[in-house]
Amino acid sequence: MQYVDGFVLPVPKKNLKAYKALAKLACKVWLDHGALDYRECVAEDVKPGKLTSFPQSVKLKTGETVVFSWITYRSRKHRDAVMAKVMKDPRLAKMMDPKKMPFDAKRMFFGGFDTIVTA
Repeated sequence: MQYVDGFVLPVPKKNLKAYKALAKLACKVWLDHGALDYRECVAEDVKPGKLTSFPQSVKLKTGETVVFSWITYRSRKHRDAVMAKVMKDPRLAKMMDPKKMPFDAKRMFFGGFDTIVTA
């Protein structure tokens, strides 16, 4: 079964163009280093919930939207190898500067997941 890194983050709507450019670069870097799949998705039908929701998870503010992303690998070992290469890639230096990110990284959450069902 595959391994997946998942991300949820708030992006100001006015920064979506800049975020998309950053995401296209990140996609290229991850795929160049061996990731199997890379997806970045912007909220289209995501409503605040009473107890939990995507907007609540990132403390969504007025003028922002939610982005849901994932990267797929063959295994956790494969993810760790790809990630080591990605973190050394000079194309990402600009992306790693919190002052230049088109979103609030402090409200992003992420984690690694083993796949249990696939079709």
